[in-house]
Amino acid sequence: MIWAKEETMSREEIEKIQLDRLKATVCRVYDNVPAYRRKMDEAGVKPEDIQTLKDLQKLPFTTKQDMRDNYPYGLFAVPLKSLRRIHASSGTTGKPTVVGYTDHDLEVWRECVARLAVAAGGREDDIAQICFGYGMFTGALGLHYGLEKVGAAIVPSSTGNTEKQLMYMKDFGTTLLVATPSYAMRIAEVAREIGIDPAKDLKVKTLVLGSELMTEAMRKELHKAWGEDAKITQNYGMSELMGPGVSGECQELTGMHINEDHFIAEVIDPKTGEVLPAGEKGELVVTCITKEALPLIRYRTRDITRLMYEPCRCGRTTARMENLSGRTDDMLKIRGVNVFPSQIEEVLINTEGIGPNYEIVVEREHHSDILTIRVEVEGESMMDSYSALEKLERNLKERLRRMLGLDCKIQLVSPNTLQRFEGKAKRVIDLRKEGN
Repeated sequence: MIWAKEETMSREEIEKIQLDRLKATVCRVYDNVPAYRRKMDEAGVKPEDIQTLKDLQKLPFTTKQDMRDNYPYGLFAVPLKSLRRIHASSGTTGKPTVVGYTDHDLEVWRECVARLAVAAGGREDDIAQICFGYGMFTGALGLHYGLEKVGAAIVPSSTGNTEKQLMYMKDFGTTLLVATPSYAMRIAEVAREIGIDPAKDLKVKTLVLGSELMTEAMRKELHKAWGEDAKITQNYGMSELMGPGVSGECQELTGMHINEDHFIAEVIDPKTGEVLPAGEKGELVVTCITKEALPLIRYRTRDITRLMYEPCRCGRTTARMENLSGRTDDMLKIRGVNVFPSQIEEVLINTEGIGPNYEIVVEREHHSDILTIRVEVEGESMMDSYSALEKLERNLKERLRRMLGLDCKIQLVSPNTLQRFEGKAKRVIDLRKEGN
């Protein structure tokens, strides 16, 4: 099922819409946002210089630091009386990034999420349980209103109290679950602890997951927990751009379809800023071309992906972004080697005897980086067998050495030892940043 005609337009039609909306957006931000006007003037670019989509490359990038420097409303292109909603990031690493929405923006947001929810398998007869935290975070309300637009009944259960979440799922007949991949795994884990088989005893048949990277290894583990026939997809967005609704997987699982009539995607070399050809991997840059309140231009997301433009088997013609490899700011440099947490997760989850919960700890001793992987074994009985633990540790160290090109320490711990997460999982503890 395809929600909107815009998902099946020809490349020529898509690009005409993009160019018209890009020109209008650039004029609007130049006229109404002093910070953008200064950046464009410094770059020697005027709105009339944007005559083709390729001219987008003339415009300067926008970064999260720009949003912090202009906190709270300095990048807004509308007067405050036009706002209907304000969201913000947690601001744990500095001033929060603040985003706003007009009536028009909220309707576009609902439409974008509805498309991706339908692509993922969402339908009007679904009972959708949203296990994202409600509040300043955009994920919960974004999926909430998008799924309501599709026609689904919403259970806004938020996060926490996992046993009560399971009670709702069972009693209300929940058919669609919205959560992070790690919390979907946690729900399944608690279900088994209290005697519920998620695949047999619950009616959940569609999992719409987001807010954190999901590797194929994690998807495989989720299928083990929720059933091989469950539809498990991920979607992409960030508060700065809109929230959820930028792109999402269809059931062909060949990348995330971008809502191209609302966003222009580029991939750049993160070091040089050079735009890379289609199919090459680099940093995703997104320009918002329909947002009224906060129309960001060439926003550097820090996410690593590549773009694919060939039509999908599902019938959609929109460009797709490959599922993320990681983030440039999540990448760890260990003894001169670039390491992404997703590489480590791929090895751990595909190793027999290992559970899906792990921690990555990086320390510095005697001017040298030490990488330690703490991971739960699958069964408590294994902790009683020294030879089995030793064999598993050797196996993991060798597989990680082949994947990463460096040695690391392995700490095998009992099941249910490591911290669980209801929101985004925090897998990396980098003690070097604390001066240790």
